[in-house]
Amino acid sequence: MKQYPFLIIALIGNLFLTNASFAQAPDSTWTLEKIWDLAAKQNRQLHLADLSVQESRTNIQEARDKLLPDLAVSGNYALNSKFLIYDNGLFSKPQDVPVSSYGYGFGYNLDFNIYNGGRDKRNIHIKQEEQQRKQVEFELQHDNIKFAIAMVYYELYKYLRYHEFLQTEIKTEKQQLSSIQSLHKNGVVLKSDVLRTSVKLSQLELSLSDVEKKVVLAKQRLNILVGRNETEPLEIPIQEIVNLEAGNRAAYASYQAEALSQSPEFKITQSDIKISELQIKQAKSTLQPKISLYSHYNYTYPQVSFYPYSNDPWGYGQTGIKMQFALDNLYKSKHTIAHARNLSEQQKEKANIKKDEISVRVKEAYLQQQQALESVTTATDNIIQTTETVRVIRNSYLNQESLLTDLLDAENILLESKFNLTQAQVNLKLSHIKLLLITGAL
Repeated sequence: MKQYPFLIIALIGNLFLTNASFAQAPDSTWTLEKIWDLAAKQNRQLHLADLSVQESRTNIQEARDKLLPDLAVSGNYALNSKFLIYDNGLFSKPQDVPVSSYGYGFGYNLDFNIYNGGRDKRNIHIKQEEQQRKQVEFELQHDNIKFAIAMVYYELYKYLRYHEFLQTEIKTEKQQLSSIQSLHKNGVVLKSDVLRTSVKLSQLELSLSDVEKKVVLAKQRLNILVGRNETEPLEIPIQEIVNLEAGNRAAYASYQAEALSQSPEFKITQSDIKISELQIKQAKSTLQPKISLYSHYNYTYPQVSFYPYSNDPWGYGQTGIKMQFALDNLYKSKHTIAHARNLSEQQKEKANIKKDEISVRVKEAYLQQQQALESVTTATDNIIQTTETVRVIRNSYLNQESLLTDLLDAENILLESKFNLTQAQVNLKLSHIKLLLITGAL
């Protein structure tokens, strides 16, 4: 490394030059952050998740509506039969009480809950907790979409870099083929050297065609994730320099602590525990009496409810307090409460399992990030060494001191090293984004 300081700077600069056939002006390209912002507005999965959050807010309002009194108005119109009274027994001649041949009635009924063990208010708390859970689920979905976009984005970035490398390699190989053809005409090299070089050039062009198809497919997938038309043009900057210090931004312990305090997945398990504890209290509340205020008043025609009967309209109502206590809940609620407690214990165990799972995933992502960082350094060193090897072998081949196969092998290794460096840089970026996803910092 110390022997080639200028070569290192030149190589890194060359690796991140923009290809003229794919790059556009900076203001017309789509950076990852710009794509994330657009996806937050247009992604269909996020729109669906947002509708679920809105529904949970409506559920809270519905639960609050239960605190309002039940109020109803009623009315009826009916044809009356004869009003017969069997004052001497069922088989005796009845007394025919003269009443109207029709009747009607109208009035209201009011029922206002005063106390029912706190079930209505607790139900509001449950709905509020469910709404918070839905919000966290939305945030998790949002982070997952961002990570999915990042994967496709850097896949596109990788193929665009491959395209650039292959174009450069094809241009170089064409020049080299022209030189070898000249040497063959002068009788310096064999016809087989021309054929080998032509075969390699054909393979490079085939690889270029394959990469171009993958670029089109990656752009289509990225457009769909963002919520754009799949055929819309999409260009990303390929001169972006990967930050080699990304893997050293925080220690493992810091990521671990952050994951257990901010991870949406862990927050969901905590919310489930709170809901299950509220459900236990809800089950226990069935052992409490229900006290309510009631009131009703009705106008009826004719008056046949009380003696003496009358064909005149009459009004009657009541207002008071009533209490109900379901005695059957003394033995029915036993298993209901036990069931709620069991579900609560299950949620606590699920939280512990999720905690362990998150710890493993943080460790795995952290090690992947460190491995990617090492791979970038190794790939960079390999390119420096292989570049020098190609230069030496090419000069020796032109001086008839080495075989063409040695030169072609060295060129293939150099191209593969460039591919490996790009892949390592992409892995470094994605491993860091994955860490942010797991810890809830994305």
